[in-house]
Amino acid sequence: MSDAAETTERQTKGGKAPKGGKGGKGLKAPKNTKEGGSSGRGNRGGKLKGESSTRSFRAGLQFPVGRVHRHLREGRYSERIGAGAPVYLAAVLEYLAAEILELAGNASRDNKKARIVPRHIQLAVRNDEELNKLLSDVTIANGGVLPNIHAHLLPKKTKDGKESGSSASQEI
Repeated sequence: MSDAAETTERQTKGGKAPKGGKGGKGLKAPKNTKEGGSSGRGNRGGKLKGESSTRSFRAGLQFPVGRVHRHLREGRYSERIGAGAPVYLAAVLEYLAAEILELAGNASRDNKKARIVPRHIQLAVRNDEELNKLLSDVTIANGGVLPNIHAHLLPKKTKDGKESGSSASQEI
């Protein structure tokens, strides 16, 4: 049956005619068929012949391998760039970003905040030994400093556990 015949049949049975454009509830082909305008990517039926996939997808990465490759070429680091170099670099960058975000997320949760702010990134980086060494010469804007009071500046404790230097007027 053609679309026009279905439309007239629905109208005669009291149903509404299918609408076109946005939000219409027109007749649509099932999602799992190839003829329904679907490219075949979303459904698990396999890839269509000639359909390309990104290098990031093939490598299982979120970071863009093609963009990293372009920056390596345009940066003139070398005359030639191998095919594996941008994949490896993108994987390293993705790992570092994930590590910093995980630690910053923990710092934000410790401070009872829902958002990661530069202060949380600063706390995450400076409290991690390896990241601190990697980013030792980096200044994070609005990051602040680690809370630290030198032991020499703290009041000294006496043998009986009380602090020395406290005045008699404050003792009870």
